[in-house]
Amino acid sequence: MSHSSFDVGGSDPLRPTLFELSAQEQLRDLLQPALKYILSVFAQRYPRYLIRIVNRHEEFYALLMLFVERHYLRTHNASFAENFYGMKRRRRPVYETERAKAAVGGVPPEESLRSREIWRSLVFLVGIPYIRAKARDYYESLGGGIDPEILNDDDGGRVTRALTDQSFKGRLRRAYKIAYPWLNFGYEGWLLAYNVAYLFDKTPFYRPWLSWIGVDLRRLSIDDYRAAAAVAQLVAHSPPPSRTFRALIRAFPSALLSSLRFALPTFIFFIKFLEWWYSPASPARSLSMQPRGPVVPPPRLLPPHPRGIPVDPAAYGTCPICKESWKNPTALPSGYIFCYRCAHDVVEKDARCPVTLLPARVWQLRKVLV
Repeated sequence: MSHSSFDVGGSDPLRPTLFELSAQEQLRDLLQPALKYILSVFAQRYPRYLIRIVNRHEEFYALLMLFVERHYLRTHNASFAENFYGMKRRRRPVYETERAKAAVGGVPPEESLRSREIWRSLVFLVGIPYIRAKARDYYESLGGGIDPEILNDDDGGRVTRALTDQSFKGRLRRAYKIAYPWLNFGYEGWLLAYNVAYLFDKTPFYRPWLSWIGVDLRRLSIDDYRAAAAVAQLVAHSPPPSRTFRALIRAFPSALLSSLRFALPTFIFFIKFLEWWYSPASPARSLSMQPRGPVVPPPRLLPPHPRGIPVDPAAYGTCPICKESWKNPTALPSGYIFCYRCAHDVVEKDARCPVTLLPARVWQLRKVLV
């Protein structure tokens, strides 16, 4: 039996697949909007205490994740999302030997992250995402990616003044608005190139900066789980800790940060569930909303105007204008259905329904399924 040259998992059993790495990236991307949503809900009830945090959410989230990621890197040799998916960061050996690649044989102590690797990792886990978020916010504040027609007068005037300013700062703003999409596109393309190279086993790093940090990502081996179980057993058989208030306060931050592994994903699932439950398309919500009283019948179809196009009620499926079967059926506010091209041409020319002569606009055309 021949073996394909393309192997997603690779020959190394501890090498994570690209799909596992993408999953932990998605989990990390979900944390910030989930936390922002929770803070926004509570800020409506307690604006005096939380409105400033919501307004400075990027800074608050970066500071929070600095403590969380630092704790997980020091305790588990992995970021929060990586530890959740059973991965760790290993100090990359200078010479990759079979002993280093083996799935058995204990956890070498030289694989643990040192202070230098931890702080370099924090730069790319917390610092770079914060800078990108602020850069995106500033780009959007300049009207980037937003149709000027949907801006109100105040925002539209502010954006116009900022982009028409002929001072040095004004020229920098215009240059930034032009350059940002291209820089962001180049950054995403750079990451995509590394993902493809990692997928085809051309590089041990799925992110380009892991080489500079000096680490690579690995699955937790059986030895890692045994070491964690040994530590847990040692703690279980150790003498009970002091119950003094000072000792409890000292142990509380570590216990809280460790519990985030289970609490944060639960919060994300709960928020996504609420979004689904309260969405208009939720089947559970539609079933729970039983009608009270008789069902209101739909409004009657408006009768044709004497000077309008005659309509045969029995000729369902026929366009009143071209007298042929509907092609891309489209409804007007009057309720009558035409071919899209027929309705568009008539409304664009006369600005009214050809049957009832009621006013109509092109943006009021609605395509329907019949």
